[in-house]
Amino acid sequence: MEGYLKNTIVIIPTYNNAVTLGDVIKRTLPFGLPILVVNDGSTDNTAEVLTQFPEICVIHFPKNRGKGAALKVGLKTAAKEDFRYAITLDSDGQHYPEDIPIFLEEIEKTPDALLVGARNLQADNMPGKNSFANKFSNFWYWIETGKKMEDTQSGYRLYPLEKIKNLKLFTGKYEFELEIIVQSAWKGVHVRNVSVRVYYPPEGERVSHFNPWRDFTRISLLNTVLVLVALLWYYPWKTLRSLTKENIRKFIRNNITHSTESNARISSAVMLGVFMGIVPVWGYQMAIAFLLAHLLKLNKVITLVASNISIPPMIPFILFGSYASGACLLGRTLNFSIENMSFEFVMSSLLQYLLGSIVFAVVCGLLAGLICYMLLIIFRKPKTVVL
Repeated sequence: MEGYLKNTIVIIPTYNNAVTLGDVIKRTLPFGLPILVVNDGSTDNTAEVLTQFPEICVIHFPKNRGKGAALKVGLKTAAKEDFRYAITLDSDGQHYPEDIPIFLEEIEKTPDALLVGARNLQADNMPGKNSFANKFSNFWYWIETGKKMEDTQSGYRLYPLEKIKNLKLFTGKYEFELEIIVQSAWKGVHVRNVSVRVYYPPEGERVSHFNPWRDFTRISLLNTVLVLVALLWYYPWKTLRSLTKENIRKFIRNNITHSTESNARISSAVMLGVFMGIVPVWGYQMAIAFLLAHLLKLNKVITLVASNISIPPMIPFILFGSYASGACLLGRTLNFSIENMSFEFVMSSLLQYLLGSIVFAVVCGLLAGLICYMLLIIFRKPKTVVL
């Protein structure tokens, strides 16, 4: 742990928490880590409190910009100073600075991981809305990354600065802390929880700048965008990266040649996946395909793999096939060309495309299922029963 004391900094974003800020700093100083406080435009006597600690670094914002903006500046400053890790904790007294050694010990086990403090959600005085919001956030994090976490909202964290320095982060309020762990997971950073303590003061003493309506709306909008990006880019990209010879052999062995399912059911899973990959439910193809496979008791893995037919190289062919199918269905002339592309043309052809995409999805699904069934009959050896 001694080695990490030299390359780790503590960042404390603060906004109008003058009552608790001094105590948080005093309890952090004994660990011998450099401290950077980002004063996010506080209007109380925060600036006066900070003058009592000449040994720490301070960045003052003239106006309140949001927790995300404060963290961005803090992390960027720490990276410029060549620190390897940054521990962030809130200034409202909720986090225990005494738990800093937990992060330093855990990062030795998984260097360059992003550690998120997992709070005890049954802690005394914890608001019920916080528990619900955390479970809600955990669910969407799982949808967006395919990974599960106990606590995704805790601001008590350790960031690997080199690993996250090139992330393109767009948010600047409370939702920043969700965006950065999702994007880190997408980039391949190991994001995991470590157990920490939490203190929630009684209702009358609690200071919170979280606006339930405004900030929850921002977080919900962010989740909508992240889910779309995950379904349209992250999962297809992840699937393509996994297409090694060994993984392909393993997939065929586990789900086809050594599967106990019949040829008809395997072909049906392929048919469903291809159909869902083409129908115009943009961003939700894989989620709906998974749900339908579950309801129909079909192989979910095969269905999800087949639904990836809508990967970028195939999109032009799918769009043209859908448009052409719509023209045939409605008895229209196929007059598509780059020259006549305009907003009016797109709107007038929207119905043609939507109807055509459904017909095209059905045709492609049936064709894929039929081809798959024929190949299985030819190449899949029937199991011999020993009497």
